[in-house]
Amino acid sequence: MPKVLLSGSAAQRFAGGQTEIEVSATTFRRLVAELEERFPGLGKQVEESMAVAIDGEIFQDAYSAKFGPENEVVLIPKIGGG
Repeated sequence: MPKVLLSGSAAQRFAGGQTEIEVSATTFRRLVAELEERFPGLGKQVEESMAVAIDGEIFQDAYSAKFGPENEVVLIPKIGGG
């Protein structure tokens, strides 16, 4: 199962402090849905305010990203700027 690492306040706020979660999802779109189902509000938070890195590579368009059991997915709060 892919491992998802949460950073920032999302882990505390939505996942009861869990910073590492195993998921069955194999795409970012499914990951968002699975997180929303397991931890209400987290999927939406990920979708709206978090960046995604898979095995250290940050994805600008994560919806097309695929991953497998051997991959590490890191969800990082987006940094605002202008």
